[in-house]
Amino acid sequence: MSEPRSQPNYGRSIVSVALVLFLLGFFGLLLVQARELVALLKEEINLIVEVTDSATEEDREQLSKYLGKSPMVKDGSLRFISKEEGIQLLRDDFGDDFLEAGLPNPLYDVFVFNVKADYMNSDSLAAIRVSLKEQWAPISDVYYQRGLIDTLSKNLKRIGWVSLGISIFFVFVAFVLIHNTIRLALYSNRFLIKTQELVGASWEFISKPFLRRSIINGLLSGLLGIALLNGLLWLAEQEIPELKQLHRWPDILALFAVLLCAGVLITLSSTYYVVNKYLKMRVDDLY
Repeated sequence: MSEPRSQPNYGRSIVSVALVLFLLGFFGLLLVQARELVALLKEEINLIVEVTDSATEEDREQLSKYLGKSPMVKDGSLRFISKEEGIQLLRDDFGDDFLEAGLPNPLYDVFVFNVKADYMNSDSLAAIRVSLKEQWAPISDVYYQRGLIDTLSKNLKRIGWVSLGISIFFVFVAFVLIHNTIRLALYSNRFLIKTQELVGASWEFISKPFLRRSIINGLLSGLLGIALLNGLLWLAEQEIPELKQLHRWPDILALFAVLLCAGVLITLSSTYYVVNKYLKMRVDDLY
């Protein structure tokens, strides 16, 4: 009596692959969000334009209009702080005796604004500073936190290299885990695969149902992994609403598409390899 043929445990395979894709997607999501977080932090750094005491009201209005229309200035960030407002802000921070009554106010009228992330590097900011001082005589000087800009730039490059290395490692681990999961799922059909070959079935005929099933499994795994990531995003937004500012949905949707394609390609290639391996094995090696 022949031994009944058991069916591959595709359910376990789908879940296992989905979990690996979820971890891979989670790491990719961190990379996408980290880039947006760095851009957000860059756009929170203030640039301060000091206006000379000799500047007229017309000079200040023209400078305000120029900065308000400049492509480098973050929308809605430009504000004017008079020297009187400035000294009051310092008193609020350091106490009413910060500057004794009767002494001259040492501050300048200033324009404060944030620069868009694309301009937030040392070379661009230095060029902006020189350009403003050359074009506008009423400007005394332009200040920004040079050390902080350099630190952000260096850390961004460091994060990029580290992320690349970890990404390669995760892809390798994901492929190994998925391959082993599929190999175990097809293990119960190894005799069927070999028997079909022995009776003269072509490689295409033998592998076609397994490859077709691998595509379906890959799609299901990708969709399940994406659903888990969406659930994680939703939970994170409930706890930290500010995270919504970091979401760039075109990048996130592109990541989802990559996960879906990765699920199909990895399961398809692994199934192809496993089926081909069983076809090349001798019958005695199947036991």
